[in-house]
Amino acid sequence: MQIRQIQEIDEDILVIRPFEQGSEPENQAMFKAEKGEVWWFSSKELWVGLGKTPKLPAIIKIFRSLFFKRKDRWPEQITLDARGFGAEWVEFAINGMMLGGYNLQLYKTEPKPVSTFFKEGTLFVLVNQGDSLDNAISNASKTALVQIRIMDLMNAPGNYKTPATLAEWAVESGRANNYLVTVFDKPKLEELGMHALLAVNKGSDVPPVMIVSEYKPEHYQKTVALVGKGVTFDTGGISIKPSANMHLMKSDMGGAAAVLGTIELAVQLNLPVRIIGVIPSTENCVDGSSTKPGDVIGSYSGKTIEVIDTDAEGRLILADGLSYAVKEYAPDVLIDLATLTGSVIQTLGYEAAGLFTPNDTLAEELTKAGEITGERLWRLPVWNEYKEEISSDIADLKNYHGKPLAGAIVAAKFLEVFTESHAAWAHLDIAGMAFGDMEFAPGRAGTAYGIRLLRQYLTILTAAE
Repeated sequence: MQIRQIQEIDEDILVIRPFEQGSEPENQAMFKAEKGEVWWFSSKELWVGLGKTPKLPAIIKIFRSLFFKRKDRWPEQITLDARGFGAEWVEFAINGMMLGGYNLQLYKTEPKPVSTFFKEGTLFVLVNQGDSLDNAISNASKTALVQIRIMDLMNAPGNYKTPATLAEWAVESGRANNYLVTVFDKPKLEELGMHALLAVNKGSDVPPVMIVSEYKPEHYQKTVALVGKGVTFDTGGISIKPSANMHLMKSDMGGAAAVLGTIELAVQLNLPVRIIGVIPSTENCVDGSSTKPGDVIGSYSGKTIEVIDTDAEGRLILADGLSYAVKEYAPDVLIDLATLTGSVIQTLGYEAAGLFTPNDTLAEELTKAGEITGERLWRLPVWNEYKEEISSDIADLKNYHGKPLAGAIVAAKFLEVFTESHAAWAHLDIAGMAFGDMEFAPGRAGTAYGIRLLRQYLTILTAAE
């Protein structure tokens, strides 16, 4: 899709006019401008209701839903009347339009048609004389295209998506966008002593990898390390999951996806912050070699871990990823993202991800970023009183407390051990947000959650310098 800024309307091209409640035309009593309401004023003019004083995240959803519902019927040229709206509004609206054309039919032999507007068409953005929204348009387009690439990755099934697939994606992105990507294969992981990652991988025929990416702009003051859980399929191992929803476990690399997308987008937007991406990746499968409940394993940090539940595998591979990021890069900020626990979904549902950090400033900045983007976070405690839940009799700590309470918090306390008491560490449990029921998809699908959130956080961080 091409996006062009204009200052005059071509009457032969469909115009979409958005209205907030209270600003709708008085002579059209049938149109109330309620959120998501549409009204064909004429064959060439479509009115869209935004509701009363809508927040920016609502703008994305309104346009995403609108463009998805008609995604096979849009003409190749459309004008968005953006007069009177600001740059952020325009960016969110365009983001929604582009995501509304997302095509989930990745492996259908006879896919339903999708309008050529989304690939070959032109979106004209009508602005007032003298206004320029070039930056907003560029940011919206780049962000949406990265999100769509990540959604494809999230939605790929386990037989099309292995740790090697994530590594290939990263390498190709690094080559195309000019940032450094290093992939540690199994022999290298053994040499480095990534024992926790290797232990999770023991039941799989597919070897593990650790992907280390580095975006280093010419000028920067802060280094941010992002660590993402990259389990490309999770059976639960010996502590096997129920079969009912196991097919959804192709999404258990949502943290890795967020890290991959954030780095690619940061490079494209030339954000003035150095970013290190660390992605430990494996399958968690079952065979005679699988790690068993009760086994004691090592880790990159040197700490020993009693494995109580092999389905608590994400925290094991993150332990090695966090330790490596801290030891090798000494980042100013350390953030990990993972589809880690069902507990966080029981607590927050599908409206927010869990935020765990002892750092008040970091919590405030991440929460603010979530409110701006709509990729919301809710802070939960990491008090030391929970630390006894991971105490082990025979090892340095255990990976699961075996109790039906505080599961997401206990997982965060486990991860904290491997941060070496980093002063600015945050854990984001995105289990309820990375893969969900979307209004622009017929079923559960990848959301690319975390990319806009982290982009906004990085913008807040650099603005404060």
